[in-house]
Amino acid sequence: MKKLLLSLAVMTAVTTAWAQKKLVLYYSETNNTKTVAEELQKQLGADIECIEAVKPYSGNFQETMQRGQREMQSGELPELKPLKKKIADYDIIFLGYPIWFGTYAVPVATLVKENDFAGKTIVPFCTFGSGGLNTSSEALKKALPKANIKDGYGVRTARVASAPKELHRFLIENGYKSGTVTPLPDYSEQKPVTNAEKAIFDAACSSYQFPLGTPVTVGSRKTPDGIDYKFTAKSQGFNGGESQSIIYVTVSKEAGAKPEFTQVVR
Repeated sequence: MKKLLLSLAVMTAVTTAWAQKKLVLYYSETNNTKTVAEELQKQLGADIECIEAVKPYSGNFQETMQRGQREMQSGELPELKPLKKKIADYDIIFLGYPIWFGTYAVPVATLVKENDFAGKTIVPFCTFGSGGLNTSSEALKKALPKANIKDGYGVRTARVASAPKELHRFLIENGYKSGTVTPLPDYSEQKPVTNAEKAIFDAACSSYQFPLGTPVTVGSRKTPDGIDYKFTAKSQGFNGGESQSIIYVTVSKEAGAKPEFTQVVR
């Protein structure tokens, strides 16, 4: 009886999520986040709007980062063009952004400061070089204490082509879209890395522009698409001390596929 009631409760919650009005609201600097946002809009059938700064960023990576850093340090946030959509009209807002300095891009800081998200369900999604979904989601929780910040979706800019398939699973698993997917298994327990597993880690991470550390332990799982690895890696932190991070790597079962790292969680 308890299982039946629980199943009915889950079904009711999912059905409610399908029926709620959704908005995909995003800021994109180099069109990577825009690509993910448009895929989300397509799969959800939701409304969509782009966040725009009155004074646009140059699009040059170095110049954008320098300006963004100045704005973050000074607290002088960029002015935004007025939104055409009304946040009050929506129940669920998929809020998208690139990761800058480990958190959401500065224009999103202006957005959350100047708009009322109280009572809204916020689903973060982001694009990044290595990671930042977890840190940006925590920052949103602090900035919007009266909103309901849900688990989000993040994808490396190098892997944006994987977003459609990953979003399909993410949206179904979290009740935002109808359908069924085969549940993924849990990762195995962490164990010392073998030479073969280190070779997989190196193949996935060695070409990244910044060092990602040395893998120490690893867990794995088989999926319909291949094998996923969850590495614990150690490296030298900014303060000179030792730091630890979790690095996720996937190896497709397709012939000739190379290992790819999907996210770093620091």
